[in-house]
Amino acid sequence: MNLLQILALLPDFRAARGRRYPLWLVLLLVIMGTMSGCFSYCALEDFPRRHHLALHQQLELSPLSFPSDSTFRRMMTRIDFAQLAQVFNQWAKQQITIQEAEWLAVDGKSIRSTVSDCNSSYQNFVNVVSVFSNCQGVPVPVEQFHNQESSEIAVVQSILTSLNLKGVVFTCDALHGQKKQSS
Repeated sequence: MNLLQILALLPDFRAARGRRYPLWLVLLLVIMGTMSGCFSYCALEDFPRRHHLALHQQLELSPLSFPSDSTFRRMMTRIDFAQLAQVFNQWAKQQITIQEAEWLAVDGKSIRSTVSDCNSSYQNFVNVVSVFSNCQGVPVPVEQFHNQESSEIAVVQSILTSLNLKGVVFTCDALHGQKKQSS
């Protein structure tokens, strides 16, 4: 299956009257835009405008406008990231073969604007951990977690165990250089 077919498997959570653009298209634009360096909703809105002709030709789209920044914002705040990560990881596993001696970068990031309990001393927010193939330029798996439910260290260990790779080089930040980590 290609990425479009995988994204089309995600259930659309929007009301029927709110479906101006197919869910797979909005998610594909987010993925492509992000891979092209678009890190804001306004930049995501600008991405399909800049690549309008190529997108219409390659995706065989009927003439239509593309989503606005507010559409991207609504979509990204309401999407079930666990489902999206699951279908993306399924696609990546089929498409990407990790070679021996390949370098993989492991990193976790907190997602801005996901904080809850902002007045408490221990806030809850969503984090994303990815393992990025430097050679192929794509994330291999991506996994989400809430900081009050798990830790980056535990999630990274779980991902690396599930990948079951031998003979590759992982680069991690200092967080993963602690002495008392279980192996």
